[in-house]
Amino acid sequence: MTGAAIRDEGFILQAVLRLGRQMRHAAQDGELSGGALPLLATLYREGAMSAVDLARREGLQPQSLSRLLARLDTAGLITRSVDRTDARRHVIAITETGVSVFIRQLTRRREWLAERMAERLKPDERSALLGAAELMLRIAQ
Repeated sequence: MTGAAIRDEGFILQAVLRLGRQMRHAAQDGELSGGALPLLATLYREGAMSAVDLARREGLQPQSLSRLLARLDTAGLITRSVDRTDARRHVIAITETGVSVFIRQLTRRREWLAERMAERLKPDERSALLGAAELMLRIAQ
């Protein structure tokens, strides 16, 4: 890898991290923090699943997942139940309240991003960013 390529990847990483940080700072009080929102997103998109499957999908260690699940359970955003086919496993599901909180927070973040893009980017730059997002998602899969 050349020095220029290393600088390019460093620049991309810096931009992604800074944008993520700005979006988290823009989040209002009471919003989910840490990995809680991605967990709800996975449960919303993919439905109920075992804690093991959820940890695997999110790339989390069981201890980290346990802490997040405890917070979400206490807040009434998920339910944990014993798997009917295997009593050793727990099935995690998003609640109606969890869906509502997830959609509200996702909407706020989308609105924040849309406002920044409209303020700071030209139409062709927004198109370029959309293309870059598609490529970044392909890399992440």
